[in-house]
Amino acid sequence: PFPLRRLWLLLRGTLVDRANPRFERLASLDNADEFVWAILPHAARSFAPSILLLPEEKAKASAVAYLYARMLDTYEDLSASPSAARQALQSFAARFDTPRPRRAPSAPTPVHPDNRDRTHLLLVERHELVDEAFLALDSTARRRIVRLIEDMAVGMSEFSEVFERQGGVLESEAQVLEYCRQVIGLPALFIMDLVLEGLSDDQRRDALEVSELIQLANITRDVEKDLKMGVAYHPSLKPHLGSLGDEVAAAAIASARQDLILLAVQRVPSFRRLVAGVKLPRLSVARSAAVMMMLFTDRHYAGCVRDIAEPASSTRRRVATLVMASLPAAFSPRWAERVLLRVEKDLLATV
Repeated sequence: PFPLRRLWLLLRGTLVDRANPRFERLASLDNADEFVWAILPHAARSFAPSILLLPEEKAKASAVAYLYARMLDTYEDLSASPSAARQALQSFAARFDTPRPRRAPSAPTPVHPDNRDRTHLLLVERHELVDEAFLALDSTARRRIVRLIEDMAVGMSEFSEVFERQGGVLESEAQVLEYCRQVIGLPALFIMDLVLEGLSDDQRRDALEVSELIQLANITRDVEKDLKMGVAYHPSLKPHLGSLGDEVAAAAIASARQDLILLAVQRVPSFRRLVAGVKLPRLSVARSAAVMMMLFTDRHYAGCVRDIAEPASSTRRRVATLVMASLPAAFSPRWAERVLLRVEKDLLATV
């Protein structure tokens, strides 16, 4: 049976206000498990409900792995310079070469962090609680997590050098897709391998395309924020690094966002193909987790398209609505297939 406590955590997560986190509560928690599950909805957003639907030990391993990956993202995104980011990434990965992880590098100190940044910085500052949860996992899960973090740190360091060499931008679709694979693709493969205990070549290919779809959602959401920080994932935005106030920049942002959405939507069929190829049992909460992830992804891209067409009128479906819509998939493969097919058609029709 699905644990009642995690059902409560799932429902509680739907009510989390990510724009206004309860920092005092997060900073006061001393129990490792409580901290992991309390901060996960803030750090993972759309991933958190899907992780909570996994079998218990795999859910814990996935949560710890994702929180460590988020710490790497925080060093990459908020460090004072590319060289400082690379040093922090490498030091964070190296801390796992002892039986008990060493203390992590200090959290970055950005000048104007928003509330989302502040949550991620708090996560880094309280990394020792995540370490406690990590040490409670079995040795196989710990080895997999360490390998994931080492691989991500290498890939992110390499792309930090690419951004620096290319003046803050990625210059081709191939670079953007490879970046997506390093940031989300490796964690996606980690979770898939954990759940399925092995991936075929076709499943690996589809999982990487799904990761591109998901990370492009993050990129398209944060275009303005990244530009302000001197980073862009579309070559047309290079002249506008650091400038958001003029109409020319706004038009360039809308055009680049449209291109990135088109690149993402081309990867939509891989999601339904991946779920169909896994051959889950008839009763499977993992199927609900997959459907939920696709519903969150659909919500993001549909919202982006509305923002481009009518910025003042955009709305988003509530998290609780998406969670409830995904739950029947645990009991009905046919329901899951119908939902995924509908979402696929909706997304392909947006471009």
